[in-house]
Amino acid sequence: MESPAHDGSSRRSFLKRGSTAAAAAAIGASAGAAGTAFAAPGGHGGGHGPGGNAPFPQLNWPDEVREGPDTPRLCQWIDRRPDEATVRKWRQAGVTGVVSGAPDSPWTVEELTADRENLEANGLHVTAFLISAPDSVVRGEDGRDQAIEDMKTSLVAAGRAGIPVVEYNWYVHRLKEGYYEEIDETDRIGAGYTAFDLDHEVDGVKVRDLPRPDGVPAFTREELWEHYEHFLREVMPVAEEAGVRMAVHPNDPPAAISRGTPQIMGSVPDWKRMVDTVDSPANGMTVHAGVTAEVGFDSVDFLRWMCRKDRVNHIHYRNVRVDKPRVKYAEVFPDNGETDMFGFMRQLIRAGYARGILAEHPRANDFDRENGSDQSNQYKDVGGGGHGMELYDTGYARAMMQAALIMERGRFGHGDDDHDDDR
Repeated sequence: MESPAHDGSSRRSFLKRGSTAAAAAAIGASAGAAGTAFAAPGGHGGGHGPGGNAPFPQLNWPDEVREGPDTPRLCQWIDRRPDEATVRKWRQAGVTGVVSGAPDSPWTVEELTADRENLEANGLHVTAFLISAPDSVVRGEDGRDQAIEDMKTSLVAAGRAGIPVVEYNWYVHRLKEGYYEEIDETDRIGAGYTAFDLDHEVDGVKVRDLPRPDGVPAFTREELWEHYEHFLREVMPVAEEAGVRMAVHPNDPPAAISRGTPQIMGSVPDWKRMVDTVDSPANGMTVHAGVTAEVGFDSVDFLRWMCRKDRVNHIHYRNVRVDKPRVKYAEVFPDNGETDMFGFMRQLIRAGYARGILAEHPRANDFDRENGSDQSNQYKDVGGGGHGMELYDTGYARAMMQAALIMERGRFGHGDDDHDDDR
């Protein structure tokens, strides 16, 4: 089986290959141009045709870089029934995709159709519903069989109502106790990052040593994998038949142990095992530019592997600085972390990916602090920001997407992933 490369001894340099090769290639391609042909506004400036030798493809701006049915689509966390102010703030940013919580299970076609039509009436569309797998299913406890049957019923309803993706979390316990705010005093002075450290102390106890919460049984990794594989084999054939793609969110934080319990969605081998358990595009993943780096792997290499398997069912787009994989990291700006965010976006375009991209986890900054616009962020007490930084992330993601569309469509066409990797 193909496997993303991993060299722990040189992880940082491995992760930082970046898009310098692409930049150097572009510079080299243009170095010999003695003259440049310019087109009138709205034309094909700098094309390869007669009269021009600049290295830019012939594209109609802005029509050929707009989001559409054959491109990725930016999305954001928005309620299923948003108020007018929420609709306006995201429509003003050009975001029309909605990731939201879901109704109580089991879902009905009528309820989901009403949600979809309400969003569409406001110029929005459903990118995905987000759920958390029930404790009884994750832990293999009483009530598991009924919870799984309810999920099957819900997936059938989702397919009939036109809901394309269901994203889901899979945790026994999520180690949020390890989060804290790190203030950047040297580069983006005063910016706040959501940081994580297993040695962060809570009431004098290191997070790695916190006991298992009351009421949570002890499990081995293989016991938890038995529960998960049972779920996958029961649910994924129904999802495939319904035309719905499932996307498991990687464990984040991805610590190997979360308060005494092994985490089974916190490493690349775990994610590959999930893919291998049920061979179906419905059995996919939220491929995460940040979490993949958090576990010590190159995010672009892993994304490429998942694209070839056709298991990329949702994307989370943020960056991190990693001090020690799975142990200590900080969620930084998209342009000053370890993941090559342009290379990541180029790979999505190359693969013909046309589902959602969520630019997530805005950092704290003075504007949001002073204007109180961070109050709805669940990470606001540990470095999370508000709408000002959400707009920064959205603009950055759209710029990366447009640049990738121009480069990939001009050079290789749609969905061609057989050329050499020159990111």
